[in-house]
Amino acid sequence: MTAARTPLYEEHVRLGAQMTNFSGWVMPLQYSSIREEHRAVREAVGLFDLSHMGELRITDENLVQRVVSRDMTRLRPGRIQYAVLCNNAGGIIDDVLVYAMPDGGYLLVVNAGNQDGDFDWVRGHAQGAGTVSNVGGDWALVGVQGPRAVGLVQRLTRAELGDVKYYAFVEGTVANVPCVISRTGYTGEDGFELFCGNADAVRLWRALLEEGQSDGIRPAGLGARDTLRLEAGMRLYGNDMDADTNPLEAGLEWTLNLDKDFIGRDAIIRARQQGLARQLVGFKMVDRSIARHGYRVVKDGEGVGTVTSGNVSFTLGYNIGMAYVPPAMAQPGTRLGVDVRGTVAAAEVVPLPFYKRPHPK
Repeated sequence: MTAARTPLYEEHVRLGAQMTNFSGWVMPLQYSSIREEHRAVREAVGLFDLSHMGELRITDENLVQRVVSRDMTRLRPGRIQYAVLCNNAGGIIDDVLVYAMPDGGYLLVVNAGNQDGDFDWVRGHAQGAGTVSNVGGDWALVGVQGPRAVGLVQRLTRAELGDVKYYAFVEGTVANVPCVISRTGYTGEDGFELFCGNADAVRLWRALLEEGQSDGIRPAGLGARDTLRLEAGMRLYGNDMDADTNPLEAGLEWTLNLDKDFIGRDAIIRARQQGLARQLVGFKMVDRSIARHGYRVVKDGEGVGTVTSGNVSFTLGYNIGMAYVPPAMAQPGTRLGVDVRGTVAAAEVVPLPFYKRPHPK
């Protein structure tokens, strides 16, 4: 199957990006270096093409209540919640952002590789209630992230962005392009994700790059996106959670409203009552070794878990990762080992997230 291209594909090629195949899409891995792009987001502003992400439009509140883990009756128009879709066994089908739209409907932003499966799953539970539409092919999505992101976007819009709270959105124009302006992100920094029509994507992208020159803007690829989200302790679907992962194991209990009925709820409650066999933890490497996805975690010579994500932390100056281990080994300060190509390297459990952005004074 030929990999899909976003509306910004030619822009990435023009900027000299190293391209890679990700979840069936040809996407920029990096333009300069992952380190430089990572630091630009932490210190200035980075620009991401996120158009590979999927979007589902759902008109019926009862259906959304049934398939997502959060209580949508509490979500007011213009606000957003992070939630999970679960199967009947309580496993995570996907993690999603749920937008309460002004017309009373909902928009679910889903992971690229899960878009078709999520659509089939939700539509299969609709039972004639409302409509479910897969609209991901109609929209482009651009991320503007970093301490200078808000000022940059504000200069290009008449919308008062100071009134847009974290996990809220407004409709307006950015650089004269009609957009949904969403104060969300996957980097641990402040900023926006801008939804626009495919035909307007290049115009929006170029306008942000041009206006952001004085801010030190850099286009950033999937490499920096991964190192940034790992520092922020954000889970990556397919690595840190999947359909065999219970949200409790993944440290996502805060996404569950167990006093309402949703698919997987009963299985999750049973798992909590029975006690968990494993728990996702953060860890830092004691030496310069780098833990990678799939590496074995050991304790006293015995295998006790598996690394789900691991990389260099360009912000903190040491190497970090996440892994599933028995709950008895999940306390911060616990010493573990990671089998790095046949050599056991020392690691220490630390609290998540690894990095929190400093609050402005």
